[in-house]
This record gives sequence, structure tokens and C-alpha cells, in this order.
Amino acid sequence: MWEKIKSKIYNFLRWSEKYTKVDMVYLARGGFWLTFGQIISFVLTFLLSIAFANLLPRETFGFYKYVLSVAPILAIPTLSGINLVIAQAVARGYEGSLIPALKAKIRWGLLGTLASLVLAGYYYFQNNTILAISFLITAAFLPFKDSFAIYGALLQGRKLFNIITKYSIISQIIAVSILIITLFITKNFLLILLIYFVSWAFLHFLFLKITFKKFPPNQNQDPKTISYGKHLSLIGAIGVLASYLDRLLVFHYLGPANLAVYSFALAPIEQIKGLFKNIPTLGLPKISLKSFKEINLVLYKRLFQLFLIGGFITLIYFLSVPYLFKIFFPKYLDSIYFSQIFSITIALRLPLIFLSTVGQSKITFIPQKILYFTTLFPQFALIGLLFFLVRPYEIMGVIMSRIIFLILAIIVSLIYWKKLVKIKIKGGKKNEGRFSN
Repeated sequence: MWEKIKSKIYNFLRWSEKYTKVDMVYLARGGFWLTFGQIISFVLTFLLSIAFANLLPRETFGFYKYVLSVAPILAIPTLSGINLVIAQAVARGYEGSLIPALKAKIRWGLLGTLASLVLAGYYYFQNNTILAISFLITAAFLPFKDSFAIYGALLQGRKLFNIITKYSIISQIIAVSILIITLFITKNFLLILLIYFVSWAFLHFLFLKITFKKFPPNQNQDPKTISYGKHLSLIGAIGVLASYLDRLLVFHYLGPANLAVYSFALAPIEQIKGLFKNIPTLGLPKISLKSFKEINLVLYKRLFQLFLIGGFITLIYFLSVPYLFKIFFPKYLDSIYFSQIFSITIALRLPLIFLSTVGQSKITFIPQKILYFTTLFPQFALIGLLFFLVRPYEIMGVIMSRIIFLILAIIVSLIYWKKLVKIKIKGGKKNEGRFSN
């Protein structure tokens, strides 16, 4: 009976490929686990948001969000770009650079520790003991917390989406449960922050050990993997700064209470966007094997489809968000209007995620000048917009900056993808290898 059902589902998926032009069997197998994982993540994050909204004062939550927004900037030296390059290398059979990459991430991450200690010293001499201790705590965990999570690159490259999902679900259930219990026991900001870092660092280390034991990497190495990962991390540094600068500016110009309002305006939308994080994870191994011409044939159709999906989700959210906040976040009703405007980014983010995945799949073929421009120009524009708009227009200025940034990023990516395809397709065999930089 079960085999007949499976056979019918398989045949239906194969039949649907005539219209979707997508490997639906692959998408269903990998997508099921990743989508299931994102749904669980959505629920857990939502529960944690409810706990923060109802158990912590606004100012305390504002301080918490500030420190967790500065931490990723301080963690830039941990070479986050290596994870992407490792995942792509694993998909091509080169796994031997994984452990050297982990060591490099920890070694370079010590620079982040040093920066965090300097920041702690600054706040100490400003007589802000709470933030001084906060960044001492941050300094202790910076080189390790995210570096240990490199096991995800190995699992992603091997297309072990079910394993990624299981590890992610277990980690989030444990970490979120610990945080919620902590919020019920204490309102001490420093203890809450310490629990956050300890739980995630330990869980990433635990699953790193489990992954290496169950799925030991082979010895094949691509000699350019580490160096290119460092190069990509350097480019991504501006993106990290641009991604978290809004929180920093809101904190410094408008105060921790307004940062709490802004954070809750963004939180539900960021959680919705999180449901689509499986697009790069699913798409990267498959797209990496396709030619520029094959990708270009379906690119614009996929972008339009994703825009329509995002637009529909935006409309539903816009209409339902007042009821959502009245039920779950009654202390943050002043976040509703900002959240409705910010929901426009859902429709823009989905096409951009797909464009980014396409670019990542061909990243070793992209000339550095194109890579720099498509990545850095929108990020610098966002940074400039934030500084220009946040003081006169406050929270609304920040939201408009982020909407303009997404529009710019899509336009720039499309222009340079078109140029790159023209070079690759018309260039013939002489362009089949990597670009020289």
C-alpha cells in the first residue's frame, strides 16, 4: 500500500517537471526536511519572541539586541565566507580543506576577541559597567561559537539535508528552552547573555564532533578553497556591517527602548524570511553543476515566480499583523505600522535570495571586479542611506533604507549577471575555465 502511494507521488512529481522545469523529486526529498526544519525554527523563534516581549522590560531587551548586533561585526575575522566555499567544494568532492578551514576560523577569530576586549574597555571608562561586562562575555566566545558550526558546510555539500535539519532542530529546542527557562527565573541581562553564548557554543561543538565522527571528510583538497574563502569573507565584511548597522544606529541615536520597538517590527518578517533559507541550501549543489546558458534560460521566470509568491505573503502579513501583535506582543503595538511597511521586503528578498544562490554557484568563475561591485555597491549605498536617514526620520528612515537597498541589489545583480552570461556564452571554450582576476 505504502509503496503504491510512494510510486504515485514519484510519478506526479516527475510529471510536474514538464511545467516547473525543476527536479521536483530532488526538491521534495531535500525540501521536505529543510522546510520542516524551518517551520520548527519559526515556531521556536516565535515562542522566544513572545517570552522576550512579555517577560523583559523594553530597555533590557534593547541592550540584549544591541550586544547581539555588535557580536556579528566583531566576529567578521572568523571568516564566515569560508563556509560557502567549503560547501561548494564538498559538492565537487573536495572535503580535505574542512579542518584547516576550521583552524583558520578560530585563529583569525582571536582578532574579534581582541576587538571585543577593546570595546569592553571603552565602555568601562565610560562608566557603563553592564556593556563592559557584556563585551567581556562576548570576547570569550567569539572565536568558537560560529566557527564550530562549519559542520553544516560538510552536510550541505553532501546534500544530507535530513541530517542538517535534525541537528538544527535539536540545537534550537535545547537553546531556546534554556533561554525561556532563564527568562522565567531571572531578568538579569548579563546572565541571559551568558546563557545564550554558552548554550550555542556548546551545541555547535557537540554537533561538530558528531558530524566528524559519523561523516569523516575525505582527504581531497582544492588548494584555492581557503584563500578564496578568506577573500570572500573580506568582501562579506561590508555586508555584515551593513546588516547590523541599523540596530547600532537606532541604539545610539534613539536609545535601547526604541531599538526594542524596531526589533519587534522586524522580528516576525525576519522569521518569515527564515522559512525560505532552504533556497540556497537546496539550490547550490544543483546549480553548481549547471552551465551559464542552462541557468539563464529559466532565471527570469524563477525570479518572477518568487516575486509573486513574496507579494502574496506580504499582502497576507500586512492585513494580519495588527491582530498578531494584539494577541502576542501587546506591549509593542507601536511596532505594527513599522512592521507593515517593512513587510514589503519579503517580496524583494525572495528574488534576491535566488539571485545570490546563482551567483554563489558560479562564484569561482566571476571576475573580482564584478564580484566586488555587485556585492559592495548596494552595501555601501545602504550604509550611506542609514547615516543619512536615521536621524531625521528615525525608525521609518531605517526601514526605507533597507527597502531601497534590496531594490538596488536586485538591479545591480541582474545587470552584471547579464554581462557575465554574455561573456561566458559568447566567449566559447576559451572562457570555460576560471576567470583570471
